[in-house]
Amino acid sequence: MTTPRSLAQLDTSSLIHPHTSIGRPLPPVVFERGDGALLWDTDGNEYIDGTCGLWQCPIGHGRQELADVAAEQIAKLEFYSSFGDYSNPPSILLAERLLQLAPNGIERIFFTNGGSEGTETAIKLARLAHHHAGQPERNVILARTAGYHGMAGGSLAATGIDRLREGYGPLLPGVEFLSKPHALGHGPDATDILIAELEERVQQIGPERIAAFIGEPVLGVGGMVPPPEGYWPRVQEVLRRHGILLIADEIVTAFGRTGHWFASQLYGIEPDLIVTAKGLSSGYIPMGAVLVGRRVLELADGALFLHGFTYNGHPVGAAVALANLGIIDREGLLDRAKTTGQRILEGLKPLEALDHVLEVRGIGMMLGIELAVGHDAASVQSGARADGLIVRATGSGIVLSPPLVITDEQVDTLIRIVTQHVQAVGA
Repeated sequence: MTTPRSLAQLDTSSLIHPHTSIGRPLPPVVFERGDGALLWDTDGNEYIDGTCGLWQCPIGHGRQELADVAAEQIAKLEFYSSFGDYSNPPSILLAERLLQLAPNGIERIFFTNGGSEGTETAIKLARLAHHHAGQPERNVILARTAGYHGMAGGSLAATGIDRLREGYGPLLPGVEFLSKPHALGHGPDATDILIAELEERVQQIGPERIAAFIGEPVLGVGGMVPPPEGYWPRVQEVLRRHGILLIADEIVTAFGRTGHWFASQLYGIEPDLIVTAKGLSSGYIPMGAVLVGRRVLELADGALFLHGFTYNGHPVGAAVALANLGIIDREGLLDRAKTTGQRILEGLKPLEALDHVLEVRGIGMMLGIELAVGHDAASVQSGARADGLIVRATGSGIVLSPPLVITDEQVDTLIRIVTQHVQAVGA
């Protein structure tokens, strides 16, 4: 008979988990079921999910509707390749729906299985487009310190978090990093400083050598950091002036997380490529999509795109994603992300009065707490979990991204537990 203890023992003897030390497994928390914003482990402990796993479940856990959709599609057609001229109805309908929701200028969809694959795809498309248009020297990718774009070869090369890159070199060449777009580090003139840096770097490298700029509209893993006022429209203006493509990494921000279908719409920009995953299917099935804009299509017109992944356009993933988008729309979760996110932000803002708290920030259901240098947020993560709340520590920061369906009562509990453990850091 399988028991919670035997499952834990099997876990430590058979698995290598992401982001753990090889050969030194941690005692696992084995989650058994979920419902809305709640999770239960095999010991019966209940938790509020304050991070959406890896910020991927806007509609919450345990939606029977999506289970039914998946079962129906599996019974009809579980999978067939989308390479070449093969297709299936769910992927066609999902592509059409994404084009309806996307920012202006997006005209085609390329499906993937997740965010890292999406970043790889976007970088390759940007380089291929310029190459096909007669500018093969345009292959440099501009990225940003603290940006996170995935853990595959090309996506890790564009990720500006040193500890994630250590030991894996040499990485994909031709990536240049700019400063972290955070007003806390640059002051009231942050946007002017960052745009001046961008202009200077473009001239140093040579605009004729730069293929694309990749950035998250709101930094995710880097601390849930909204950009300084006016940042994105000015970035877009510089890039357009120099013929540089804009890749918006919306793996975290798309599908309601900021209160909009896409954060690009919130910030008034029209990217040339948009990378999505996570909230596209609420994590019920691995599914991602790269949204491709008009300028890329014009540059790459007629180019042979020898690129793809086995499960591109997976019919079950597409069917589940379509149903998921329908739930987000039908239940008004975009508006709920704005109102609930504001409730959490207002509840946590008083923490800024503490000497060891530098900033409490957020946009929609993306929130972060920055502790002063020398304070480790790990105790907040562990203490909150012991009290039935899952949050994530990233060095001196705590990040929050609950399901958009979290209840007001659960929000109040989240605020109380986070406040208690952040206060304890300075005690």
